[in-house]
Amino acid sequence: MRPSKARTYYLGLCLTYHDPALAIVGPDGGVLFAEAAERRLQSKRALNTPPDDPFHLPLLLQEHCADAREFVVASNWRATRPLHEHLAHWLGWLSPRGILTNAGRRVHTWLEPYQIYHMQAAQHHALKSRLLNLARTLRRDFPGIPVRIRGYDHHLCHAALACYASPFDTAACAVIDSYGETGSMAFFDYRDGRLRPIARQRGPQSLGFYYMKLTELCGFDWTGGEEWKVMGLAAYGHNDPEILACLHDMMTVDGLELLTRYPVFFDRLRRLEARRRRPGQAAEAVANLAHSGQRYFSDTVHRLLSHLHDRLGSPHLALAGGCALNSVCNGRILESTPFQALYVPPAPADDGTALGAAWLAYREDHPGEVFAAGRLSPYLGSAVPAMDAERFAHYAGLPVRHLPGERLIDAAAELLVRGKILGWVQGRAEFGPRALGNRSILADPRRGETGERINREVKFRERFRPYAPAVLHEHGPNWFLSYQESPYMERTLRFRPEVRESVPAVVHVDGTGRLQTVNPEWNPRFHDLLARFHRQSGVPLLLNTSFNVMGKPIVHGLEDAFGVFLGSGMDALAIGDYLFTKPETPP
Repeated sequence: MRPSKARTYYLGLCLTYHDPALAIVGPDGGVLFAEAAERRLQSKRALNTPPDDPFHLPLLLQEHCADAREFVVASNWRATRPLHEHLAHWLGWLSPRGILTNAGRRVHTWLEPYQIYHMQAAQHHALKSRLLNLARTLRRDFPGIPVRIRGYDHHLCHAALACYASPFDTAACAVIDSYGETGSMAFFDYRDGRLRPIARQRGPQSLGFYYMKLTELCGFDWTGGEEWKVMGLAAYGHNDPEILACLHDMMTVDGLELLTRYPVFFDRLRRLEARRRRPGQAAEAVANLAHSGQRYFSDTVHRLLSHLHDRLGSPHLALAGGCALNSVCNGRILESTPFQALYVPPAPADDGTALGAAWLAYREDHPGEVFAAGRLSPYLGSAVPAMDAERFAHYAGLPVRHLPGERLIDAAAELLVRGKILGWVQGRAEFGPRALGNRSILADPRRGETGERINREVKFRERFRPYAPAVLHEHGPNWFLSYQESPYMERTLRFRPEVRESVPAVVHVDGTGRLQTVNPEWNPRFHDLLARFHRQSGVPLLLNTSFNVMGKPIVHGLEDAFGVFLGSGMDALAIGDYLFTKPETPP
């Protein structure tokens, strides 16, 4: 296709029924905006919500695309759905009655028919109504401007984000999630700016479905994204030989494929069901189930990735799909496989496919362009207007100081050294599920009771949940064994034994931490705060957790931030150059 000479903007939409998102790529291929819908809606995962909100979208287009002369709209699914889904719809399995009665054929996979068909039905409706709001907005606000519409393979969108955003010129790419158009995995060879598919999983075998089932057996809700809890709980358990034997009997690896052992699958699934957490039981009662299940997941992923390396020989791995959010598994990849470098994008799950689709469309229109490798900044979301901070400073009725520049850094670092819990809202929000120093809750990692207090009085979540250490990149090797850069908090590493007692608030029970490496190029303001804390405390780490309470997305606007601040045990809140404190917190 010939590239357009107009000022063309590329709008990428994640049309998955969960984690919908919008991305905007400019005429030069640069990312102007990327954000999941859950942030603005403050609804976890924004289930069954379109990404092209008719009220918010016009504001974004005017802000980023006011001079547009052409739009290309790219989505993360092909419009044509698989034959088996059409058959299930025709038989009524995707209807509310079919879901209520658990109708449909039981297939050899980890989930119940009603769960599978609910997902298919929700996805069917998401695609059926795709782009309706966007079409209306473009017709009203950009009349007569040409609009081209494209849909891309779901796993290709994942791969595009992982590879185009990576620092690699060449890489092996693995996409592992719950399902795409035809299956749950796809593998690619990335070189010369192009993605070449080399293998694809077909059928219902799925590591994503497996981990969803494990989450359910541990007593958590995977529809709300509570797989995180399994990873945290796993550190409290040990390997259970019976559980591991069941899992290995059910699904095995053959090259780049997952194979189900049909004769024993349902029998072994019943045995696992018997180990389910019962109502009223504490989560720790199933810690061995979580630990064994996580071990099986990691080992299976590592075997697949080792086969991928054997196939392609590249030292570089780009990893995407919802399963790439498993930081425990990611942290062992370079030790357990032949790969020498790993890249996981900041939004490896479905929200990231919005940007992947937009980039695929851009590169399709610019086939001769040379694209330099570089690491994607995660700070692509919405910013808090300065006038909002001024309004809250005037009307909130709280102690507040206006501290431009370094003065805010000094005051914030002093509060942290004194053991105060600080909300930190700066610049543009992070794209992806993790707070990386712009929408964070921060605290002194030297105080073990601080982590317990945040769980109990700020986040209102289970006591076994761990916290992430944000570490100055230049000090990383002194604090972590086999240190690796982790700019997006995407991998879990082991602390050096000799430093664990000095930062108990961020060392998990198994001696690990899901770290974020911080340097001045990636986030200068957060780096300055961390460096100032280091000079005052002697420790180059901060406790960093997302600015939210359990069950809610990371805060979006100032109303959300103040809701958490005033409704929790947080001591102070820094927004831009304003520092708010509770009346009982000395300045």
